[in-house]
Amino acid sequence: MSTSSNHRSWVASANGHPDFPLQNLPLGVFSRPGLSKRGGVAIGDMILDLRAALEVGFFNGAARDAAEAASRDQLNDFFALGASARQALRSELLHLLDESSPQLARLRPLADSVLHPMAECEMHVPARIGDYTDFYVGIHHAMNVGKLFRPDNPLLPNYKYVPIGYHGRASTICISETAVKRPNGQTLAPGATVPEFGPSKRLDYELEMGVWIGPGNAMGEAIAIGDAAQHIAGFCLLNDWSARDLQAWEYQPLGPFLSKSFATSISAWVVTAEALAPFRRAQPARPEGDPQPLPYLLDAADQQGGALDIELEVLLFTPQMKEQGLAPHRLALSNTQNMYWTVAQMVAHHSVNGCKLQPGDLLGTGTLSGPHAGQFGSLLEMSDGGKNAIALPSGESRRFLENGDEVIFRARCQREGFASIGFGECRGILLGA
Repeated sequence: MSTSSNHRSWVASANGHPDFPLQNLPLGVFSRPGLSKRGGVAIGDMILDLRAALEVGFFNGAARDAAEAASRDQLNDFFALGASARQALRSELLHLLDESSPQLARLRPLADSVLHPMAECEMHVPARIGDYTDFYVGIHHAMNVGKLFRPDNPLLPNYKYVPIGYHGRASTICISETAVKRPNGQTLAPGATVPEFGPSKRLDYELEMGVWIGPGNAMGEAIAIGDAAQHIAGFCLLNDWSARDLQAWEYQPLGPFLSKSFATSISAWVVTAEALAPFRRAQPARPEGDPQPLPYLLDAADQQGGALDIELEVLLFTPQMKEQGLAPHRLALSNTQNMYWTVAQMVAHHSVNGCKLQPGDLLGTGTLSGPHAGQFGSLLEMSDGGKNAIALPSGESRRFLENGDEVIFRARCQREGFASIGFGECRGILLGA
């Protein structure tokens, strides 16, 4: 299952593709006119139709069983099969789609029947999401936000002991390019003693990664930290849209509610753990004086290779920028190495009380800001709580999002000697309330 940059595909657009070369092979659910929802694999500018590929005999053995599960109108059944099925399907796809495949003479004539132009397809949420949990593992974001409310004590005492999270709303998770309406709700204006009702005036984005759960656990049985990686099916980009003024009024004592539940956008493709293997890194060492994680959250292998090196980018595209013919403007560049807790620690903590995780559950990492200006994953941080305007190349400025603004997330993995891979985009345009 080579991820070397030397391997090329007979699907020409995959070679040198910024997101979907042969070495990536992410899975998603798509449809097109005359074609019902079904599972597919991104390869360059094309989608390999797994259902059609099965019909013409692309797969055998374990790979066939995996492809059959992944070809349905949701990936839950495929996620439930676990790592061995993912690896079998990936191995077969790498073999079949390689330009040096021994089966090339048989496969090329079938290309038109199994490959669809991505531009002609509609993408869908990849799985039926039973539950959604949003974590808070980006320590720089936690520090920056904490300073706005508690300048002398930005992190609460539990942060370095517990992977903080809350249960979100799965019903309003939407696929990239879905328009998002500005939410209505209660807000308390500065100096006021009673709240008012109306559209949020402080609408924000949050730069996060999404984590898809594979095989779950039985209720009452925890997932051990050393086994947690086996329960992770893949990753996506996630925009946790946030109404900051609604949140400020509602979050005490139980946390976010209407300020988050109106919409969460995700990218369409599930990038597997196998595709990300070359971009594994050691978890950054904790600062001197920080507590060691409790034993149920500490595993040597996870500390040595449980972090990921994924570059994360936020861009803003306003209506005026579009009218002026300008490109989307980069607001931030960050990295998943800014996570204080690993994904395995998130999974282990989530289940340690016996909570039942299920295939297709989705976890958000929390906002992944870096420590410096230009690396902040939200406008709340960039504008210092709305105090400072952010200048845009169009001559406009922003403290928070305005109607018509389009937020774009991108992510890329790069390492010398390996093909770079990406996640596609997570886009969302903000409409009026």
